[in-house]
Amino acid sequence: MSKYGWSGLEVETWEALQSKVLVSRAFVRDTPATVIPAPFEAVGAPRAEHFMGVQSRVILGNYNWLSFEDVFVRAFDFGNGLQILGQKPKTNIAIFCETRAEWMIAAQACFMYNFQLVTLYATLGGPAIVHGLNETEVTNIITSKELLQTKLKDIVSLVPCLRHIITVDGKPPAWSEFPKGVIVHTMAAVQALGAKASAENKPHSKPVPSDIAVIMYTSGSTGLPKGVMISHSNLIAGITGMAERIPELGEKDVYIGYLPLAHVLELSAELVCLSHGCCIGYSSPQTLADQEIMDRIYKNVMNKVNEMSNFQRTLFILAYNYKMEQISKGHGTPLCDSFIFRKVRSLLGGNIRLLLCGGAPLSATTQRFMNICFCCPVGQGYGLTESCGAGTITEVWDYNTGRVGAPLVCCEIKLKNWEEGGYFNTDKPHPRGEIIIGGQNVTMGYYKNEAKTKADFFEDENGQRWLCTGDIGEFDPDGCLKIIDRKKDLVKLQAGEYVSLGKVEAALKNLSLIDNICAYANRYALVRVAWDGEELIAECQRSQLTAVNAVYAVWCLNQVALHFSYHSYVIGFVVPNQKELTELARKRGLRGTWEELCNSCEMENEVLKALSEAAVSASLEKFEIPVKIRLSPEPWTPETGLVTDAFKLKRKELKTHYQADIERMYGRK
Repeated sequence: MSKYGWSGLEVETWEALQSKVLVSRAFVRDTPATVIPAPFEAVGAPRAEHFMGVQSRVILGNYNWLSFEDVFVRAFDFGNGLQILGQKPKTNIAIFCETRAEWMIAAQACFMYNFQLVTLYATLGGPAIVHGLNETEVTNIITSKELLQTKLKDIVSLVPCLRHIITVDGKPPAWSEFPKGVIVHTMAAVQALGAKASAENKPHSKPVPSDIAVIMYTSGSTGLPKGVMISHSNLIAGITGMAERIPELGEKDVYIGYLPLAHVLELSAELVCLSHGCCIGYSSPQTLADQEIMDRIYKNVMNKVNEMSNFQRTLFILAYNYKMEQISKGHGTPLCDSFIFRKVRSLLGGNIRLLLCGGAPLSATTQRFMNICFCCPVGQGYGLTESCGAGTITEVWDYNTGRVGAPLVCCEIKLKNWEEGGYFNTDKPHPRGEIIIGGQNVTMGYYKNEAKTKADFFEDENGQRWLCTGDIGEFDPDGCLKIIDRKKDLVKLQAGEYVSLGKVEAALKNLSLIDNICAYANRYALVRVAWDGEELIAECQRSQLTAVNAVYAVWCLNQVALHFSYHSYVIGFVVPNQKELTELARKRGLRGTWEELCNSCEMENEVLKALSEAAVSASLEKFEIPVKIRLSPEPWTPETGLVTDAFKLKRKELKTHYQADIERMYGRK
């Protein structure tokens, strides 16, 4: 097993890294964290010599900081307390909790004591939670008082193995219907138990690189969530690769944790910061709640620009265009930065020196806006839970848009032909194909799901592990990757045109009138054959290739009749911006409640007109532009079940939710 190093340290497991980093730092100064990150990573200039800060829920103000030594002691005692409660090394323990300092402290305890940490999104529905807990057969779960009362209380009886519930923020009131044999503890009580017994307890079991560190359940965009097994060596490899792309990361930097720690993106980002002595401040979900915060900021700032006086707007646009030209030449614009863009930059605290975004595609328009207005490099990264979050990250000096960078040092990437979609690694001028990631960051597979593991992972003749991502990429001549499509998002219309639904959504979601959009197009093939007097009916719903195979099979069986039927156009489900739509309705002389406006045919047509104009400006083909839309009055949040915790669209659930509208828009109702 190769080793990974930071500043002269060589380690093979996260537990080994803890002993070298956590204990070596004891900071005492209390400097507030003022830097807000983009969804992947952000580092800022203020000096803040402490480790972990906690902000009270909803109440904004200064942070209460813990030193590295404080956190180490709390994690060590908590792990020892769990051991006393019966938790054994190499056994599963679940954490079902919001992003907060206690989440990371609990995770560090599990890494130290070689407990396999099962992570579940705090917004998962009951069936998904029950599935994850029962599949991993956990006896102990770490949660918050709120989640225990609002979600776990109703399903505890469906998890027969559960014995101990640990709340991170105090013990909830007792209730009579709580299952017999399940005991509720507070995190503080477990830590006290561990601290009291630490002197007489025998040394704990330490992990080896191949041991499982995390079983991370996905957000379930295509069904029940899958548990991805991440080893200690996977974690170290992944965060080593990420850290190499972030220059001069160190103790002066501050990171704010607000994305779900159950997401590999946030967990990896915080471990990168932890390994370099950065401060981590935890924000309440109400302070920073949007995964696509960069696109939101872009829309809001541009709305403010449109409200400026003619002189102010002209000055801003001149400065914007001038800086765009200078950036393309590799030059800076200190005067514009100081006088024109200072207020915009102050939205994120004014100290940002680097923004890296991941988790969802960042549009070229938004990325360029961030480059210019926040006066710092803005790049993108690409990775999956199955690759421990690591794949590519752009270099800080690369101001190109639409790219996610070259492969990280922990992995290599190749492109595999996808004949059905027409992507080949021999394409000119740029090779294209399905992205395959190989390296020590590629995880062990799916927990208790050998079939899916075999489908998505493989080992080559040299023993290197590879992951088939399902994403379609294109390599530029300098080795940087572009994500151009996704196999699951590609559909073929009646006339044979391929439409990338993700491409359509990315082109339209920056329209100020749109908060969210889901493009939709489905098709089916109906094949009727008679053979030996019996009729065979087969529906081919995935691709044209499947239909071709079906036709060949029919021909072999003495085909009698054949009929294909495809949808011939794209439709869309749209969550409009309430302020913008209401203003548009006022201008058109329409009045009504929010629901009435969204259900109005006139407003549908007005929004469709705006979408069509934006699509033409974005150079979409005519067949890619939605022909009909449905305006949705309710936003799509993880709580509605229509998007994941990473705010990715759950297409299957959206289709079910809008089935009546689909039938109406395709003329079947």
